[in-house]
Amino acid sequence: MTLSNADFLRSFGTNAAATHSLYSLPLLEEKGWGAIKKLPVSIRIVLESLLRNWDGTRVSEEHVRALSSWQPNGARQEEIPFVVARVLLQDLTGVPLGVDLAAMRSAVERLGKNPAMIEPLVPVDLVVDHSVQVDFSSQADAYLKNLSMEFGRNQERYQFLKWCMESFKSFRVIPPGIGICHQVNLEYLGQGVLTSGSVVYPDTLVGTDSHTTMINGLGTVGWGVGGIEAEAAMLGQPVYMLTPDVVGVHVSGRLREGVTATDLVLHVTEMLRKAKVVGKFVEFHGEGARSLSVPDRATIANMAPEYGATMGFFPIDERTCEYLLATGRTPETVALVRAYYEAQGMFGIPLAGECAYTTVIELDLATVNPSVAGPKRPQDRIDLSAVVTRFREAFHKPVAESGFGKNAEDLTVRHSVPEHSETLGHGDILIAAITSCTNTSNPSVMLAAGLLAKKAVEKGLKRAPFVKASLAPGSRVVTEYLEKTGLQPHLDALGFNLVGYGCTTCIGNSGPLDPAIESVIQKNDLVTVSALSGNRNFEARVHQHIKANFLVSPPLVVAYAIAGSILTDLTNDPIGTSTSGEAVYLRDIWPSSEEIEALMQSAMDPATYQRLYTGFENQNPLWQEVPAPHGSLYAWDTDSTYIQEPPYFDHFSTTPSPVRNISGARILLMVGDSVTTDHISPAGSIKPSSAAGTYLINKGVSRENFNSYGARRGNHEVMVRGTFANVRIKNKIIPGSEGPVTRHFPTNDELSIYDASLRYQTDGVPLVVFAGQEYGTGSSRDWAAKGTRLLGVKAVIAQSFERIHRSNLIGMGVLPCQFIEGQSAETLGIKGDEKISLSGIEGDSLAPRKELQLSITRADDSMIYTTVILRIDTPIEVEYYRSGGILPYVLGELLKTA
Repeated sequence: MTLSNADFLRSFGTNAAATHSLYSLPLLEEKGWGAIKKLPVSIRIVLESLLRNWDGTRVSEEHVRALSSWQPNGARQEEIPFVVARVLLQDLTGVPLGVDLAAMRSAVERLGKNPAMIEPLVPVDLVVDHSVQVDFSSQADAYLKNLSMEFGRNQERYQFLKWCMESFKSFRVIPPGIGICHQVNLEYLGQGVLTSGSVVYPDTLVGTDSHTTMINGLGTVGWGVGGIEAEAAMLGQPVYMLTPDVVGVHVSGRLREGVTATDLVLHVTEMLRKAKVVGKFVEFHGEGARSLSVPDRATIANMAPEYGATMGFFPIDERTCEYLLATGRTPETVALVRAYYEAQGMFGIPLAGECAYTTVIELDLATVNPSVAGPKRPQDRIDLSAVVTRFREAFHKPVAESGFGKNAEDLTVRHSVPEHSETLGHGDILIAAITSCTNTSNPSVMLAAGLLAKKAVEKGLKRAPFVKASLAPGSRVVTEYLEKTGLQPHLDALGFNLVGYGCTTCIGNSGPLDPAIESVIQKNDLVTVSALSGNRNFEARVHQHIKANFLVSPPLVVAYAIAGSILTDLTNDPIGTSTSGEAVYLRDIWPSSEEIEALMQSAMDPATYQRLYTGFENQNPLWQEVPAPHGSLYAWDTDSTYIQEPPYFDHFSTTPSPVRNISGARILLMVGDSVTTDHISPAGSIKPSSAAGTYLINKGVSRENFNSYGARRGNHEVMVRGTFANVRIKNKIIPGSEGPVTRHFPTNDELSIYDASLRYQTDGVPLVVFAGQEYGTGSSRDWAAKGTRLLGVKAVIAQSFERIHRSNLIGMGVLPCQFIEGQSAETLGIKGDEKISLSGIEGDSLAPRKELQLSITRADDSMIYTTVILRIDTPIEVEYYRSGGILPYVLGELLKTA
């Protein structure tokens, strides 16, 4: 008998009447398809998507059977086509995605077809949250001034987004001033379940920001992908993946007094990075997981990219339902969530032994200590008591060992600052920012920051002189409860006035420092510090001139703003002096759990959430004034410095050219370990002397209107010039160098990365990049792959890749290759002047994880031969690469049926 998914459709209801239906996972087990109730809950949710979307083409019976029989330690060879329910975008990644869709429409029109065939097939929400910068701070009107600056800078981009809203039926834009996409997703967009007719199914998604995983705290399966992959998902293409390993984290115990959710997530990040969970699902279970609030769960889930996992998942339980009600979801919605998950046998966080995991890691909450992370990576956790010692060690440790390479005696040297009475030195804190979705979504740490500020102000403490303080909540709800509890005035008194609702300092939109301070930093090469409640602290991300960046909890941000130096030991040293002349210690003003809990109800008021998320589309007059262009085709303006038609579909053909071996390539760049997407494609400020800065100046753009790389992502001319333009990137082809420079061979000329690329491309020379471990870690930044391709790079050969960037490279037609274990550019003696060839690519033999031959020709014509592993991991990725990338593949498939 021929089966279909209709054989697994069952009715259920929220009361006695069975008014809804679902595709039943328990029925799969009843019919002998596998031990479904022993599967990790995250696997079961993906399995439900396969069962519901089983159509014999995109999803087959074999796919459903393969995942139904998932084994904890089985071979990971099955390719799973996961069809998601919706897509989430933020504006820095969403604008270039919209540009790509507009370019696809233009390409379709040139081919004589109907451009309207390019249309999202799933709901898309874009939240404008990454464009606000901290130009104004520590003043009552900072928010309104920053908002005005934001609209002045981004008028073209916002007009384009309004065209997207008008032109695409299921494309919704949430305007500036509402909140960070992940907090808006947690508080408003995420509903637990969705419906199509009478069929109920889990809310699932992918997002173009790596911290999309924050929604895992609400029991929703979703993760970050590159914009390229998200576009494919929007156009009906499944998200393909190999069947994943699932690491179970068994949580026990309780957090001790004085330990915050931030401390917990830094502990988890360090622990899971060491456990090597890259590319795996992580699922939390046990009594300890049950005890955590949804905001605490979301804090842990948010930083899944920092510990390397695809997800950090907490199943839906009664606490989830309580949170949904408390944040304004209707009782009917919550009843449906509960009934659906109970009917599927997935309601409640499992206890130890109830699910089968690939491996289980123990987490005792009682072992978590007050912590920070830094000064360069989020996984480098430090006990609060050890911060001063660790900073001193990093200060004189060689740069090659992730230190700052300074003389230890320089740590006490102070420098005068023109027109200021105070002096400046190493270790001084210059930015203290309560920012980023990780923490501003969590009322416990935000209330703790407000309570600490209140106690500090009452004792007469003040912010240190040179500290730029800012408060950028993840949604307007935070402002509501900080004002309702009377805490905001105390934050204001310390300079933590509202600067905007968005991802500010954590994405590099920290804004300028005092020019006199910046001058002293540069002149004396000072190692100054930022303290931020964010999730990213990679080199040159927060601010180009601040070298040491520490992730800390919101209350510690306030404490460090008062102390003014990372050399103040917050566990032993006074952080200031009271108005009565007494030394004040952190322990004197640290809020208790009881004090925080007493105010928590103010943060969980359903009426507030419903009011703030009703009619928000029309609540920003500046947004209402932005004109909305019309038409199915976007009217490209060749003079625009923000929006340009990209070249990806130039000379597009539904019959792609055959793939070829790479022969006689030159090395554009050789980099070490932990090179991030921030190194590859910066998001922050554009230097006037850079290739991108020169381009803008030549286009008549004044320096004050440069905006940021993130805001310019709709213009490939800016972005290709900004690729590998991070001021801290270190190219081993020029030992000791820092910044976007390389050598051109055979001339041996020292050039900028961009200029060298142009010369190589003019001469028809292909390029490769060599890298160390964890290449492409960090944000899900598609421009890190797009820019790489536009520079003429054909392959990246690394010791290991982060998940999203590897996928993005394939999505742009760039080969990711991995050295065999024990080999690297260093062990092979590669200097940078060699010629590189890769064979085994052309013909019909290209296959996932194939070994390719790497041939290295030295300057003296001697040869080295070895093999590398092709990191095309799935059959569909082979097809993407053969087509020149995901977008040409999807466009070709659409045109076949047009």
